Amino acid sequence: MNSKFTKIVRIVLGLALLVFGANKFLHFIPMPEPVGGAKDFMNSLGATGYLFPVVGFLEVIIGILLLLKKWVAFALVLLAPISINIMLFHLFLDIPGAPFALLILVCNGILIFKHWQQYKPLFY
Repeated sequence: MNSKFTKIVRIVLGLALLVFGANKFLHFIPMPEPVGGAKDFMNSLGATGYLFPVVGFLEVIIGILLLLKKWVAFALVLLAPISINIMLFHLFLDIPGAPFALLILVCNGILIFKHWQQYKPLFY
């Protein structure tokens, strides 16, 4: 895979995670109010008091690792369940956000494919 292409994917993904992870703490991007089941789900997660800060912290750390090109394979493994859950949330509860969620998931998949040699020992 073209290294310039994967560099762009890594930087775009890192920036998106850094911005949206930081937004969970600083609230500088107004987010639309969820409706229906999405609202109930988000209120339940928010009521735990810990989940959004933990996910936001992980997104910021993963974004920084991707932007600095440090421990990229590790960062992608941490991101995999987060990106899958983002996609599933938007598929089942908030369809309008699905294209952006798909972008995050596809970028994660492309980078995992690029670093597959580092993951091979896990499967033998």
